[in-house]
Amino acid sequence: MQSAKQMLAIVMALTLSMLFVSSPGLSRDMQGWEKDGAYNKLYKASELDRLKCMVKKVTEVVPMKGMSPAVALIVDDGDGEEILVHVGPKWFLGDTIAVKRGDKLKIRGSWAEIDGRDVFLASKIKKGDFFELKVRLTKDGTPFWTMTPEELAREQAQQ
Repeated sequence: MQSAKQMLAIVMALTLSMLFVSSPGLSRDMQGWEKDGAYNKLYKASELDRLKCMVKKVTEVVPMKGMSPAVALIVDDGDGEEILVHVGPKWFLGDTIAVKRGDKLKIRGSWAEIDGRDVFLASKIKKGDFFELKVRLTKDGTPFWTMTPEELAREQAQQ
């Protein structure tokens, strides 16, 4: 079972690597998604939290003025409260993240306040025993979309 999880993690990392290499916006302009940009500075790796939730909607948002669109989730935490979860830039993730309405998820990430609204910035999304989407390094919050393909491969080799 452990090897299946490791294989899935490798497949997801390779998929993200291919998206990273083929992303046309990456080589030109990160459009607000830079590692040291205002948005990414909101992510606090030292203050990680976890959500157990159900997906109400997969959507697209513009996290902050001037940024390119993000893939986002609107989730219900079980208390009836809707939470907006930012997953990552659409140009990096593509049109689908294998998550749909009704899916039960475990999400790890960091809370931030943007324009007076609390949002959850995801680092890892787990669905069931076999699906995991990592978009940031857990140790320091470095977004995968800011890493070179070599850095991504090195990071995956360490797991």
